[in-house]
Amino acid sequence: MSDVQSDSAPIPYRHRLLGHPVELAGHVAAHGTLQLPRGRDTTWQQAFIATLEASGLTGRGGGAFPAWAKVAMGARHGAGGTLVVNGMESEPASDKDKVLWTRSPHLVLDGAQLVAAACRSGAIVVCIPEGRDDIAAAANRARHERAAYGYARVTETLVRPPARFVSGEESALAQWIERERALPVFRPDKSTPLRIGRRAALVHNTETLAHVALIARYGAGPFRARGTNEQPGTCLMTIKGAVSQPGVVEVDWGTPLRDIARRATPRHAPSALLVGGYGGTWVPPAHFATPYSSMALGAVGIPVGVGLMMVLGRTDCGLVESAGIARFLAHESAGQCGPCTFGLPAIADDLALLANRRADGGLLTRLHRRLDQVQGRGACGHPDGAVGMARSALKVFATDVTAHLRGDPCTAGSA
Repeated sequence: MSDVQSDSAPIPYRHRLLGHPVELAGHVAAHGTLQLPRGRDTTWQQAFIATLEASGLTGRGGGAFPAWAKVAMGARHGAGGTLVVNGMESEPASDKDKVLWTRSPHLVLDGAQLVAAACRSGAIVVCIPEGRDDIAAAANRARHERAAYGYARVTETLVRPPARFVSGEESALAQWIERERALPVFRPDKSTPLRIGRRAALVHNTETLAHVALIARYGAGPFRARGTNEQPGTCLMTIKGAVSQPGVVEVDWGTPLRDIARRATPRHAPSALLVGGYGGTWVPPAHFATPYSSMALGAVGIPVGVGLMMVLGRTDCGLVESAGIARFLAHESAGQCGPCTFGLPAIADDLALLANRRADGGLLTRLHRRLDQVQGRGACGHPDGAVGMARSALKVFATDVTAHLRGDPCTAGSA
């Protein structure tokens, strides 16, 4: 099947992220030439930031930081600096960036040019990880086409950082561009700008920039017409797992989780949903009606995370799946602080013993102690995501935990 699924409630063509002309000529015919200021234009800059604020757009990289506030910070500190387009998509099951670069690349790069103009950035650096050559090729085709027609006001270059989970964290990305060392930096105050060399750096997610391009052209109103009052607009979601039609969909914020899962046609009634990616949270059927929004999910203790949903089938063991994810997260750490270097492998070992029904009498006590010791002690959010996923697995699959501790078949084995 296609990577992109059709929307059951169609979004007006000009205000959706997917399906735009791939070639520059078609892109310009559909949307008009990108309007950028000549030189420093504080009136344009202020109007642009005000439009982003009115739209309510938040970052799509998982942090949900207000896009306008990030651009405003860049406008204060970013003159001559670097705008980094984060196309790393570290979640191995996510295909959002792939779809955007292959279906709507000029939206992403137009968004980058707009933000660069607002921040007076001197360079745009697009980051696509090693190993994703098809995505890099699509980005390069668009980039070269824009350069050939003089469409890129600020030079757009492409770099290939290592395909590691933590490489997509924005401080790690800035470190790699400057020093080729993808190590996250502890940042208690996110209002302090990142730096590459002596100048400020602003990192924006691929999907966020695509939204910026549409909002700048058509205003905040069409964007706010979708989603909820508290969280307007649409977002991309990759749906995988026990489904017949895995792929990327564009949904309104506020869409119930069960309706999002149905877009991928589950093979049978899901027994749980992993929401927010590998560092996300397992959600039981009791919460499937919860709207997909920060406020609604937060009310039941579920962070939104990144746009990824894994559907767990009735014959799949949630503990086995969680143990595999924990092992992956342990392997993907930067290895620069104790919680990742020692804590995550130990947690993965305990979850593997539990999943394989080889638990000793003290396993649960030891596992909960390790989760407590790792929580909140990492240089970045990587260990916290792993801990949150593990805690949710122990809670949502509590019946299976009891069965595995006894060495008995769990609900998946009896399905």
